[in-house]
Amino acid sequence: MLLTILLPCRDEADTVADCVLAARALLTRRAVDGEVLVVDNASTDGSGARARAAGARVVEAPEPGYGSALNVGIAHARGRFTIMADCDGSYDLAAADALLDRLLAGDELVVGDRFAGGIAPGAMPWLHRYVGNPVLSWLGRRLFGVTLRDLHCGLRGFDTRRVRALDLRTTGMEWATEMIVAAATAGMRIGEVPVPLHVDRRRGRPHLRTWADGWRHLRLLLLLSPRWLFLYPGVVATGLGLVATTVLSLTPVRIGRFGFDIATLLYAAALTLLGHGLLWFAAISERLAGRLGVGARPARTAPVWWPGWRLERGLVVGGVLAAGGIALAVASLVRWRAAGFAAVDPTTTVRIVVPAVLSLVLGVQMAFSSLLLSVVDLPTRAAAPDVAADVPRRWAA
Repeated sequence: MLLTILLPCRDEADTVADCVLAARALLTRRAVDGEVLVVDNASTDGSGARARAAGARVVEAPEPGYGSALNVGIAHARGRFTIMADCDGSYDLAAADALLDRLLAGDELVVGDRFAGGIAPGAMPWLHRYVGNPVLSWLGRRLFGVTLRDLHCGLRGFDTRRVRALDLRTTGMEWATEMIVAAATAGMRIGEVPVPLHVDRRRGRPHLRTWADGWRHLRLLLLLSPRWLFLYPGVVATGLGLVATTVLSLTPVRIGRFGFDIATLLYAAALTLLGHGLLWFAAISERLAGRLGVGARPARTAPVWWPGWRLERGLVVGGVLAAGGIALAVASLVRWRAAGFAAVDPTTTVRIVVPAVLSLVLGVQMAFSSLLLSVVDLPTRAAAPDVAADVPRRWAA
């Protein structure tokens, strides 16, 4: 079978039959061997029955959610290619001809561009059209190198086998983002075609929730890019903190009319600790993402921060840092003893105590973080043959 037209549906009895008929018309017009597959996502208004009556094959996705429905649909699709569209009448399936042409020409994923195809008045809320979608799409392009203008269009075509192999996991609207990121980092050939967007004809509240779903998209983009979330901020914070701590431990600094002394030294030490923690978050999150195969993103999850780092090295370096901190602490005690254990000038003492505490904490943090990283790197044993069949693929070793 060449083509599956996949329509996720949840309480869309008003429009599902028309969408099924439009999909069947596309198959007839193109004279291709295909099917119309409707995924009934816990509908309560008889949408599934109307879809069957209109000639669709219907499967159930009991867990609510846009991503849940599409994951079920992709698992059941029989076509070599799949074209997916919303089931609310907002997409004209006549525009899917262009998607099918690009798939036949060799693209593995083709996404609609509603901004180039034309957005009917009232079809997209102002906040989505001019803020949410452009900002999130720009962020996706910046973080993952995709060239798509519209990352959230619901009219898409793809090679069924390749997308099924991505093992997409999200269950909500953020599935649209996960699909693009996973496809891009898996090296799939991605294209984009203009498609018009019409006012949806569904009655009731829209499934898309502006702030909740927008946050889920943003959160996923950041979580799938630990370099930008943890590594780069960690490098900047650690570098600036170390430089400032070193300089201010030796002498106060004046730049123009601004003076920097003990208070700035404390903030610089805190910044160093924060940055060092972010670096370890980056290393651990990348290792975890690589082991779990999250979205099949090896290009973005390869451990770029000290890939050869081992527990023994962490213990040695951490031990040296901790020993340096203890040595500085002893030096401060010697000074205190020389003063007869009386009150001493804090501007002198703090310049020793702060580096001592910083070095000690960094050393301990490095040792324990190396221990945690070594736990993440422990090899796993494959499940026994009689058990493996009962283990979901995403959790199998």
